[in-house]
Amino acid sequence: MNTASTPLPSSSPPRGIIRNLLHEQGWRSPRLTLQRWFESRLARTDRLLLTQRNVYILPTRPGWMLGVTLMVMLIGSINYQLNLGYLLTFLLAGAAVVSIHICHNTLRGLTLKISPPQPCFAGGSARLEVSLMNDRRKPRYGLGVARAEPPEWSYIDIPALGSASVEVGWSPPQRGRHHLPTLTVETRFPLGTFRVWTVWRPAATVLVYPQPEAHPPPLPAGMPKTTGAAASPYTSQSTEYDGVRAYRRGDPLKAVVWKRAAQAMARGSADLVSRDVAAHSSSHELWLDWQHTGTQDEELRVSRLTAWVLLADRLGLDYGLRLPHLAYPPSQGGTHRLQCLEALALC
Repeated sequence: MNTASTPLPSSSPPRGIIRNLLHEQGWRSPRLTLQRWFESRLARTDRLLLTQRNVYILPTRPGWMLGVTLMVMLIGSINYQLNLGYLLTFLLAGAAVVSIHICHNTLRGLTLKISPPQPCFAGGSARLEVSLMNDRRKPRYGLGVARAEPPEWSYIDIPALGSASVEVGWSPPQRGRHHLPTLTVETRFPLGTFRVWTVWRPAATVLVYPQPEAHPPPLPAGMPKTTGAAASPYTSQSTEYDGVRAYRRGDPLKAVVWKRAAQAMARGSADLVSRDVAAHSSSHELWLDWQHTGTQDEELRVSRLTAWVLLADRLGLDYGLRLPHLAYPPSQGGTHRLQCLEALALC
């Protein structure tokens, strides 16, 4: 009597699970490992002259297909003794050989230069401006510039004895100071049968500010000054009230500092500030303190402090920043804002 046997479940895990586990443990494919090893041997520089030592050439897929086609044509011409077949085969082969020389010369001799990009916020895009300078009396066509991974090509032509610039977009992974990504410059001019390329590691870095919190809480209340003589609630040089804060819904209109509101409207902003009642009794100053952000999450603290710095700067307030190992005294202006943002990016 035949009995149907039930297959036993396999004890080996699926390949997808194994691949995910290897990826989580830092395992990389041999191709990626070889690429990283090759890039690590390249010196970082912001100016690169392309010579025979750093320019590489290989056939493309159409180039390989052309080679196979030429071999088939040559075998057919030999088999059937076709003189016109010989002529066409060697004519196409000669054009392919000449294209190797033209394609390689299109890239060789160029000078690449990159400038340090402007700081950006996390989650945004940094623009990398690459300049290509041509010192020959012939133009160069079909040059592409892109990041190594993932490639997003930007193509450009360079005039004779001239230069051209191309922008490459890049989204930094997180806040902090980062090296610029590895760049690739290539050309397939004139026939597309050969690819000539170079790999370039710029030495410049970019500073990435933390991403500000989308909806931060109101600015903290001012803290009493602990140093210096007690000041009156009015400045010695003007009649403006020192103790101010961001306008909150429900504040009386008589508490609004209309002079600063008029200045903000002249700059195209609708932000209002109100007098801080707590400043009537003593002189206060605004401190953005790491310990008083209302959260224990480190990245949320940085994000909230960044939003407060931008808000206080937009309102024209004097503010200070206090971090675990660093403190900037209350001040205002573009230089103070950049110092605070840099400290938050690197903390």
